[in-house]
Amino acid sequence: MESILALEDGKIFRGRSFGASGEKSGEVVFNTSMAGYQEILTDPSYKGQIVAMTYPLIGNYGVNSEDVESAHPFVEGFLVKEFSKLASNWRKEKSLGDYLKENNILGVEGLDTRALTLHIRQAGAMKAILSTIDYDEQSLIEKARNSSGLLGKDLVKEVSVQKKYIWSQAKGKYKVAVLDCGVKYNILRELLKHNCQVIVLPANTGADEILKIKPDGLLLSNGPGDPAAVLYVIETTKKLIGRLPIFGICLGHQMLGLGLGGKTYKLKFGHHGANHPVKDLKTGKVSITVQNHGFCVDIDSLNKKDIEITHINLNDQTLEGMRHKKLPIFSVQFHPEASPGPHDAKYLFGDFIKMMQNAKKN
Repeated sequence: MESILALEDGKIFRGRSFGASGEKSGEVVFNTSMAGYQEILTDPSYKGQIVAMTYPLIGNYGVNSEDVESAHPFVEGFLVKEFSKLASNWRKEKSLGDYLKENNILGVEGLDTRALTLHIRQAGAMKAILSTIDYDEQSLIEKARNSSGLLGKDLVKEVSVQKKYIWSQAKGKYKVAVLDCGVKYNILRELLKHNCQVIVLPANTGADEILKIKPDGLLLSNGPGDPAAVLYVIETTKKLIGRLPIFGICLGHQMLGLGLGGKTYKLKFGHHGANHPVKDLKTGKVSITVQNHGFCVDIDSLNKKDIEITHINLNDQTLEGMRHKKLPIFSVQFHPEASPGPHDAKYLFGDFIKMMQNAKKN
């Protein structure tokens, strides 16, 4: 079945459907990971986005029930150069195509992902529509232009849990409250490995409710959309600054930046992939990191008397990490839990534990 991707600037890309049929709008972005497509599909941070994989062959090891990062896929559409009809792996339970169909996700192969990636790099990420039912190019372009986009849009409310839950019944040494803005399961797994009892809370949980459970620390999770639109999380963060050790990841980092008085802005085409070099300014060490974000905290908007810049992206010099000079607060723009990707940054979970240890002593 023929599929068409229409961009808001009038560009058209054609391919063949290998997932569900239908029509979806979203911001089109590219991901440079060579593997880990199942974790990418189920990352809630991709809500509202159509993802194009730059690696040409996708699907060759199938899909299993263990490597998911959330309850179901959140991407609006999935674009590849070539979908592998043969999936071979001892852990494989089904094919990628079947998985997309089951979850009503549009998958397209045969699309020129290289040309699309180059276009996005030059023109920027933009609104798009992906369709297997409408083949009128002008109609699709108009639909793309009239779609909502991500700027000013709160998508956290569409991915967060509705009720509080405990990730594991194991009693850990540290009680960590996770404000779920679209948390990846591997963040919760890493906290569990570090002897934490993990309590996951809806994103709209207020500061007083969080303090009632008497956590040793708060983790502000990753998530989708424009951080400046998630006013309730920013307000909660402001109220908890100085009252709890706080660790922010990705969207959590951005909302912490806003809570500390900084500003955020939209990147031209974002950072999406498992191969982004980040420099630790204290040690000089460079880590290869996993990233998935389209917005960034403005370095110049932060109060340098209180905030120390800890990490910088070596590709474009954007902010990747910060720490409060007096309070037990730090955050990173990249994903230390990986999944998929290199494990260079997993040490940050240990830093969070040390921060909670020190806060307990004081």
